[in-house]
Amino acid sequence: MERARQISDSIELGVIMALAGGFMDAYSYMARGGVFANAQTGNILLCGVHLSEGDWAGMVHYALPVLAFAAGIVIADLVHCRFSSALHWRQVIVLLEAAALLAVAFIVPDVAANCVTSFACGMQVESFRKIHGHGIATTMCIGNLRSAMQNMDDYLLNRDRGFLENGLLYFGLIACFAAGAVLGNWCVGRLGHMAIGVCSGLLVAAFAIMFIDRERKPAREGAVAGRP
Repeated sequence: MERARQISDSIELGVIMALAGGFMDAYSYMARGGVFANAQTGNILLCGVHLSEGDWAGMVHYALPVLAFAAGIVIADLVHCRFSSALHWRQVIVLLEAAALLAVAFIVPDVAANCVTSFACGMQVESFRKIHGHGIATTMCIGNLRSAMQNMDDYLLNRDRGFLENGLLYFGLIACFAAGAVLGNWCVGRLGHMAIGVCSGLLVAAFAIMFIDRERKPAREGAVAGRP
């Protein structure tokens, strides 16, 4: 598999973002009252369960993170379309996400902490949707699992190595998400609410590697190759 021309489309960045995605879900679930930061399907389900039982406080506990996640998607799209700076718009999103998660470490009420975490997840899911041109998710696994199995099935039917590589890519992202959850739970056990600061550090690392400009390298190499 060739390397991505853009670092935002690269496996390296996808690995870091998937680690962060798993970390956030483990943190919000284990340390902040059993709410999913990313898996909004689960939150909507539990919101409906509490609504059916007449538990209004429980319903709000799960409904607010869903709304915050949706708001994160909107903000990411606005940054993409309207914001201009010396930084790439995805770098701006990663910085906002890292700052939001660092703030979560100091927020005491779980409802508020979950809303900010889900807001960060919403920005991430809207901003990082491809690796090597393939649709991926770094904050959830169901779509990646479907794509992985579809590609593996296509490989078995056609014996095209490209399908195998794509399937392994999706399985690798799922493994990174799971590793992020393991890391998140381990950190929660030792750092409590402050554990989310580790995830913020992962995003700072993602921000740093996004300064790599792969699009210029082929041009330089071509110029060197063309010398007499």
